[in-house]
Amino acid sequence: MLELIQYTFFQNALVACLLTGIVCGLVGTYIVCRRMVFVAGGMAHSSLGGVGICALMGWPPTLGAAVFALLTGWSVQKLSVRREVRSDSAIAMLWALGMSVGIICSYLSPEFLPNLSSYLFGNILLISAAELWVLAALAAVVLTVFALCMPQIITIAFDPEFAKAQRQPVNTIEWLMMTLVALSIVAALKVAGIVLVISLLSVPQMTANLWSKCMHTMAVWSVVLATLGCLGGLLASTWLNVPCGAMVVVVLIVIYIVCRTIKSGFASFKV
Repeated sequence: MLELIQYTFFQNALVACLLTGIVCGLVGTYIVCRRMVFVAGGMAHSSLGGVGICALMGWPPTLGAAVFALLTGWSVQKLSVRREVRSDSAIAMLWALGMSVGIICSYLSPEFLPNLSSYLFGNILLISAAELWVLAALAAVVLTVFALCMPQIITIAFDPEFAKAQRQPVNTIEWLMMTLVALSIVAALKVAGIVLVISLLSVPQMTANLWSKCMHTMAVWSVVLATLGCLGGLLASTWLNVPCGAMVVVVLIVIYIVCRTIKSGFASFKV
């Protein structure tokens, strides 16, 4: 394991774990508090459509994933505001459409099929220096948004109607956060993949919520737990020679179970 640290690709993977933990930890806190985990999951799965189209056209698949995730998130936001279609129905339709388009285009591009699994389940060891810079830029944007707009984000996450009554920029914040959710999903694809990325945006937050009484504390612990999950998954997958994304999910869920057990033990002890 120590020998791997000498290689650039493994160093890039370690940095990616840290940056992904920051992005997914913060954005995932909003997702869980806003109760839009299903929406984020739909955005992640629909991004396969963009991956397939770009693979067929010979363009960067990550670019297509970002476009499809953004379009899905914006469409759900627009339909929810207009109340033309229920958000769960809209995301289910877009989820199925994106997956279908992605599968069709992938099969029409046979040379891409061997690489499809890296987008479905992640392969952090393939992350490039350019992708690291993009991830670092996204982490900087997310940190800036949360630092400047944390009070508004908290109010909108828990009670958007009250936020509107207080004349807060609810629509602007919601559109901004939906954009950050989409970009965070795409940024974490190399870590967990389309199928499992939603775990990074929900499980650390669930664990942090066991010990947190406010969103500020929950956000900090979510970043720590998401980073630990990414690092633990990377090291375990390297040792066992299995996909990193699957191990990240296993590590995150093990951490949750341990914390839940400890919390239950404390509660029983107090009684």
